[in-house]
Amino acid sequence: MDFTLPETAEDVRRGVADICSRYDMAYWQRCEADKRWPEEVWSELAKGGWLGLAVPEQYGGGGQGLLELAVATETLAASGAAGGSAFTYVLTPGFGALTVARHGSQAQKDELLPKLASGELETCFALTEPDAGSNSLAITTSARRDGDEYVINGQKIWITGVQRASRMLLVTRTIPAEQARPRTDGLTVFLVDVPAAVASGGLSFRPIPKMGANTTPSNMVFVDDLRVPAASVLGQVDAGAAVLWDVLNPERVLLGASALGGAEVALRVAVTYAKEREVFGRPIGANQAIAFPLAQVKARIELARLMLYKAAWLFDRGEPCATEANIAKLAASQAAWEAADHAFQTHGGMAYSLEYPLARLLADARIGRVAPVTEELLLNYLATQVLGLPRSF
Repeated sequence: MDFTLPETAEDVRRGVADICSRYDMAYWQRCEADKRWPEEVWSELAKGGWLGLAVPEQYGGGGQGLLELAVATETLAASGAAGGSAFTYVLTPGFGALTVARHGSQAQKDELLPKLASGELETCFALTEPDAGSNSLAITTSARRDGDEYVINGQKIWITGVQRASRMLLVTRTIPAEQARPRTDGLTVFLVDVPAAVASGGLSFRPIPKMGANTTPSNMVFVDDLRVPAASVLGQVDAGAAVLWDVLNPERVLLGASALGGAEVALRVAVTYAKEREVFGRPIGANQAIAFPLAQVKARIELARLMLYKAAWLFDRGEPCATEANIAKLAASQAAWEAADHAFQTHGGMAYSLEYPLARLLADARIGRVAPVTEELLLNYLATQVLGLPRSF
């Protein structure tokens, strides 16, 4: 066993950290307050090639894997972006480039991967539906073949990044759920040209007011008789589950990395305040009631990181990683929440002041425990698939 990160991952950490060092906590606070995309950071990441980490080298990318993406996401979040803003990085390199590189046709790779590598093209991922929620196999958005096209109808919810996306990974059913045997059959993923779909009137969206992570809007998406060419299918018709698993496992890893970086931010903010704030003639960090919870958070962060890197390592080797990805997401999101909660408590009443970033960190950390998958569903997977306990549904 070798727990040394490969040099490629260390290079990624240093490169992303160098860019982020030019943007302090106040920058990220302003982006959130103004509900503004972090354009400056994004542009520098694109120029440095960090958006193309998972794009094969022949298409102008870095040829790296999920481990390097996880390290980049964690580093970005830990710089001050925290979980909400760092999610913007997951959409294009994680959901877009990695998925197209693994499942795209040659024509799709030739067209999209160079643009994904340069940052010219961005993606979003549309799976969740109002009436399906965590039960992804129960989606009803349908795609019907009509000559050389498919006609798609349905509705999606909590779809982040539509405003900037050039392509949407749209998950549909080409066999209704009640007819599919097994239930994973009949899923088909499309690469939808978002600007063209909006211009045609077949795709529309409406931002959802939300409590945090406002640098990137999340949306209700409406699909009405949207016509897309058959060539836009990603992977195989009716066999989109294979594509979906290769999105969902990296999603858990990358969102876990985002949460882990957010935990590091909250811990750093708490420790700094605990060293500087004096009450009764000494720094409050000298009190075990303050110090011990923060030490416990540090332990949880390090434990989550081990599982996170293991899950990414397994994925890059083509080995099963669902158990590790689920555990990593569970552990990282819980560590992020505990870090933000204890950071809030460390600041006492001042935590309520927007002079400090605690409100943003708390909101970012809390959403990680229910999205993109709830803790309960992660635990259900471990209970039934790992421990062999009876299913509850």
